[in-house]
Amino acid sequence: MSGDDYTVDYELSDADENVHHVWDNGLDPVLTVAPGEVVRFECRDALDGQVGPDSTAEDLANASFDPVHPLTGPVAVEGAEPGDVLVVELLEFEHKGWGFTGYMPGDMGLGLLPEEFPEAGLHVWELDDDVAHFVNDIEVPLGMFPGIAGVAPAEDGEHDTLPPRDVGGNMDVKHMTEGSTVYFPVKNEGALFSTGDCHAAQGDGEVCVTGIEAPMFVTARFELRKDVSIEQPQLETTGPFTPTGEDEPMYATTGIADDLMEATKKATRHMIDHLHEQHGLTRGEAYILCSAAMDLKISEVVDVPNWTVTAYMPESIVG
Repeated sequence: MSGDDYTVDYELSDADENVHHVWDNGLDPVLTVAPGEVVRFECRDALDGQVGPDSTAEDLANASFDPVHPLTGPVAVEGAEPGDVLVVELLEFEHKGWGFTGYMPGDMGLGLLPEEFPEAGLHVWELDDDVAHFVNDIEVPLGMFPGIAGVAPAEDGEHDTLPPRDVGGNMDVKHMTEGSTVYFPVKNEGALFSTGDCHAAQGDGEVCVTGIEAPMFVTARFELRKDVSIEQPQLETTGPFTPTGEDEPMYATTGIADDLMEATKKATRHMIDHLHEQHGLTRGEAYILCSAAMDLKISEVVDVPNWTVTAYMPESIVG
């Protein structure tokens, strides 16, 4: 629980009447709250129950993406008007004991390296209070956050949940953890906030296209700012800024190329090679672990014509 004392004013279950699968400023709010009030959201996993604790890679490969990303909401905030800033304090996260990370068949073109993984792969994690359990007794520290959080866009009609937008959405910012405050530009009366796609942990980049996807409860307090304006989401956070929350020995691989995406692919590919060759993981297991626990940094973008991206893995995680 967050150190901030609070009382939950409303609870929104993940029942169908509280869930939607598109961004649409025409959706009626399922709840209206006053500034200062606290809502506990129950959020389904990103694939809406198609993968469970007993699922296999074949189940993941056959999952439908139409629709994807069940979102709980929208919640209207009294007094919110276009031009305002919606302030969302993330107070607490509670998982349900399990989550999954996987990659889809390569011909779907999803993830960072689909051409290297033609067959789907899946790991179902057992989640304790502090860690997620992987193969070979590897444990990944939990860092729970909502992969999707945002308000309704200004443009009318239905909008896909997959890409992030000026109003938030599928940002996958792993530092939006308990105790963080996130700021969203309001584009519609009431703001119309929704959240979902929760992750128990995630590496920078979410490279295999999933973090540790987990059904979860998200508790948040809503406030408004009318004295400032922003163009895209901003946040205040205390991290953690490494997977373990500690400054500690890391193993790092570099990717150097004349394109940042290609440099990112190279850094990730080199880390997969390292985990496979030095730590006994299959390449598929290494890909999954990278998606759950590897950090990426843009190390330089000024030395034309090549840029450097560096991938980091805590040595304490892989032993």
